[in-house]
Amino acid sequence: MAESPTRTVDRALSLLGIVCDRGVVSLVEAARDADLSPSTALRLLRTLEAQDFIRRDGDGRYTPGVRIVQLGALALSNEPLVALAGDAMARMVEATGESCYLSVRGAGQSALYIAIVEGTHSVRHASWVGRSIPLKGSAAGAVLRGESKDGGYIVVKQGVEEDVTAIAAPVLAGKRVAAALSSVIPSYRVGDEQIERIGRLLVREASSIIGAPPPGSPTTTSASPQENPLRKEPPP
Repeated sequence: MAESPTRTVDRALSLLGIVCDRGVVSLVEAARDADLSPSTALRLLRTLEAQDFIRRDGDGRYTPGVRIVQLGALALSNEPLVALAGDAMARMVEATGESCYLSVRGAGQSALYIAIVEGTHSVRHASWVGRSIPLKGSAAGAVLRGESKDGGYIVVKQGVEEDVTAIAAPVLAGKRVAAALSSVIPSYRVGDEQIERIGRLLVREASSIIGAPPPGSPTTTSASPQENPLRKEPPP
């Protein structure tokens, strides 16, 4: 019996998701993860490759192709949160010199980086926009899971990456966590005092994106450019 078009599309999309999630994957790995035979996986991967959704490197492994990158960039550029968060992220970088990310829930138990303003230090966290990280064990993931407590921000050291400290605060839409605003910093450059300061700034700036009050705040306020608290503190 011939495979239905719907099932074929479902399998192809599953393979595409596996390639994008893993970044680099062999035919055997892709077939195993998608629960497909190698011959079926190869046929579908070749179709995706022909349409530039994936590409095959010199070692025969598959990576995301130019078409999926283009579509991802287009989708992110149209994301309202990215536009709303731009000024807040720029102020964070101005105040701290560290890379600032915006992330949302991704597929399954993952968070997806959707925007960055890169830091100004020569050693800084470079763009991971479009990449997924686990909800568990990451600062942004903990925020998106609603785990923010006293102070309104979460700190994770050596979570997703060794020698990296991540600090994140929730972007609230009413009572719902819509996104996470985070600073990602080489651990050697940040101590407890800087962590506390950056955490407070993230909470303030995250609250300005949609206009929700910071955690523990009795009123909703958004800092104007003239009253921006970030500009009143020197960088660490």
